[in-house]
Amino acid sequence: MSRAQAILVLSLAIAGSFAARADAPSHRTMTPPRAITLCQPHAPGTGEPDGSAQHILAAAARHLDDRPHPLAHVHTEGTLPHQGIRDESIAAERDWPLMRQAALAWRLSADARYLQQVDDYLKAWTGTYQPDFNPIDETNLDGLIDAYVLTSAGLPAATREATRAWLRRLGEGYIQRIQAFHDPKPGTATNNWQSHRVKLVTLAAAALGDPAMLKTARELFERQVGDNIRPDGEVIDFTERDALHYVVYDLQPLVTAALAARPFGDDWLRYASPRGASLAEALDWLRPYAEGSKTHEEFVHTHVKFDRDRAQAGEKGYGGPWDPKSATALYWLAAALDPDYRAVAQRLSPAPPDWIGACSYGQ
Repeated sequence: MSRAQAILVLSLAIAGSFAARADAPSHRTMTPPRAITLCQPHAPGTGEPDGSAQHILAAAARHLDDRPHPLAHVHTEGTLPHQGIRDESIAAERDWPLMRQAALAWRLSADARYLQQVDDYLKAWTGTYQPDFNPIDETNLDGLIDAYVLTSAGLPAATREATRAWLRRLGEGYIQRIQAFHDPKPGTATNNWQSHRVKLVTLAAAALGDPAMLKTARELFERQVGDNIRPDGEVIDFTERDALHYVVYDLQPLVTAALAARPFGDDWLRYASPRGASLAEALDWLRPYAEGSKTHEEFVHTHVKFDRDRAQAGEKGYGGPWDPKSATALYWLAAALDPDYRAVAQRLSPAPPDWIGACSYGQ
């Protein structure tokens, strides 16, 4: 049995042993099971929570009475403020990181009120939202997926199965759309759009513990490394957009995918394409800019009109010098893959974003 299969068997065994007592979560304290997840929050009763964990618990308490605001569709890609359904989409999408926050709070505190909140939100969203398979609109679904993974063994069986069916539709739908691309591939089949597709497929596969989908996700990841990253580490989005904003936007989903795959025994960070390109090389290419030894004026020579439209509309970050702090989450996630990135992460921020810092990634 492979390591990935062993992890899957253990995960299912844990979930099955807990399901019988999880079908009707109450507001009494329940001890979360030890589950195989990407994020392993500190267990209750193991000492005082660190700063990130304290912040998560405080923020989760403030939102404990919030209610979900699911939409059948969201759309923000290619829109300026107040266009179309952009504003209501942004408002609804705030549910997704809130779900992850509640899930982390449950794992940190064992307070079943947070489990109930995740259950309510998952039922609302998976029962309402219809994936459009636009990866820019849907990339932030990682908050919903993380929330499911963190709480799956404690959820009622009906919520768990409905969420798994929804995740399978999401992952398989993205795979079908990727496989429909033919050479010569359109730009969105190799630029940051594809990085976000790969992330969503990988997260769905890891959440489901599906070896076949994980195998496909790895193939798609490797293809994207070869298509998107040059041997020196520069990504094609930088050539097209002349913006480090899009380098970060391209690499963070690939780092997230690599983290999701790691519990199944894979090291995607150092995979090298036949030309020698790798995610590690791309992170190293960006590193001097993140550390401040190099600077860059954003979008000066972009080939995309929408970038100029956003600058004209006054959207922050679409002109002027690149702000290295916008790579904070990227390098803290990268540091979970390789501690060599911790120095640059700490240079950007002494502490990671709370949702990253509340987790132990096995370093």
